[in-house]
Amino acid sequence: MKAIRFHEYGGPEVFKYEDAPEPKVRANEVLVKVKACALNHLDVWLRMGVPGWKLPMPHIVGSDISGEVSEVGSLVTRVKAGDRVLLSPGISCGQCAMCFQGLDSACRQYTLFGVFVDGGYAEYVKSPEMNVFPIPSDLSFDEAAAVPLVFLTGWHMLFTRAGLKPGEEVLVIGAGSGVGSAAIQIAKLVNARVIATAGADWKLEKARALGADDVINHTQQSIADEVKRLTNKRGVDVVVDHVGAAVWEACFDSLATYGRLVTCGMTTGADLKLNGQALYGRQRTILGSFMGGKAELADALKFVAQRKLKAVVDSVFPLQEAVLAHRKMESREFFGKILLHP
Repeated sequence: MKAIRFHEYGGPEVFKYEDAPEPKVRANEVLVKVKACALNHLDVWLRMGVPGWKLPMPHIVGSDISGEVSEVGSLVTRVKAGDRVLLSPGISCGQCAMCFQGLDSACRQYTLFGVFVDGGYAEYVKSPEMNVFPIPSDLSFDEAAAVPLVFLTGWHMLFTRAGLKPGEEVLVIGAGSGVGSAAIQIAKLVNARVIATAGADWKLEKARALGADDVINHTQQSIADEVKRLTNKRGVDVVVDHVGAAVWEACFDSLATYGRLVTCGMTTGADLKLNGQALYGRQRTILGSFMGGKAELADALKFVAQRKLKAVVDSVFPLQEAVLAHRKMESREFFGKILLHP
């Protein structure tokens, strides 16, 4: 099969479009012919090298995958060849105490497609049967690939970690990102008031189209000052962040008393300052969030099937143009998900 692999860490130029062995499925696995694979910033970090992570080389990244079942193992009963499917991005053991509670991402053996196993930048990928979900309703393969990681992450952040309640006020940082565009929509499911930030007016227009009630251009306005103005100095109940150092103080200062700041990443760095007095004095909470469980993805997919949650696709590249796709992602000149087509 053809695949995009890298043999060493580095910039987009380390990607090679080349022949790779077709995966061989075990009894409980499914072989999927990839129709679309969405990019995530995780792919960029893996390509550049994550300290402490030694990836098998040559390596294939890609966690967000949709396709058609090509082959099933002898113990597989839930899917068959020809089924249109998407893959839950996180792989866990399914047998430990955390997995039994539906807390897949707390499993000691947890990984994702494209991390310590090969991912979706290829014509074929193999998957445990438990990770295979039917594509809901009449979604296209592109829409299906744009859903799993970001909607699972956003659902886990807002509902499982931050405990979002109907009618609360939410600040979403980075509306143009996959997680940001998903979080806006998830918050609106419970009629939350959403304030979204982005660095360009065209992105803010798209954020409003997804349901954001108010928007902030962080290149021209102070996030914290605008939040205070928009909330009559009260602040927001929940902040959704994946940016880190560049906006951390603004995020923290935007919280109301009893507000919760939930973060799933630190794209601008993890060297953070914290006002401890405001933390305890305003009884605020800081929450870390990482992926989520398959049951949460199943919940989100119900709303995707009803078109109450919508995949946001920015652009599509042929698999062999993965270098260009990564350069676009690194430029930040996109809104939603960038896809690859094998």
